[in-house]
Amino acid sequence: MAFGGGSFGSDDEPSRMIVDINVTPLVDITLVLLIVFMVTAAYIVNPAIKVDLPRAASGTEQTRTVLALTLMKDGALYLNGERSNDDAVARAIGNELPRNPELQAIIAADRAVPHGDVVHVIDLVKRAGVHRFAIDVDPGAAARPR
Repeated sequence: MAFGGGSFGSDDEPSRMIVDINVTPLVDITLVLLIVFMVTAAYIVNPAIKVDLPRAASGTEQTRTVLALTLMKDGALYLNGERSNDDAVARAIGNELPRNPELQAIIAADRAVPHGDVVHVIDLVKRAGVHRFAIDVDPGAAARPR
């Protein structure tokens, strides 16, 4: 064959097998999956209730809480992400405390919430039997000068 449309299967040259693997489609799919995971991870990590936490340089990240209380600036109280009230919080603590005597409450309050309301939530938790609690802050940020 003078024109040579290719050497695969010609009589002049011995037939050779194609041994190269095309990895371009694999790389394309992998990059698309990486982008999808990066975008969805941002939504998973963010808390469901947006609270403007006060800043503290000595704050630490909390990995998992059993009893998360959030106090909003409009006075709404949330227990583990669901709107609640004082009685429901006391009942939930009463149900959980026998199963977990080392129960700890994490209290997050918007910076616009009056100090007295935060103290009321701390008192509510203590009266219900939880003596270990922490105040949630925005970790890693220095306190803003006033």
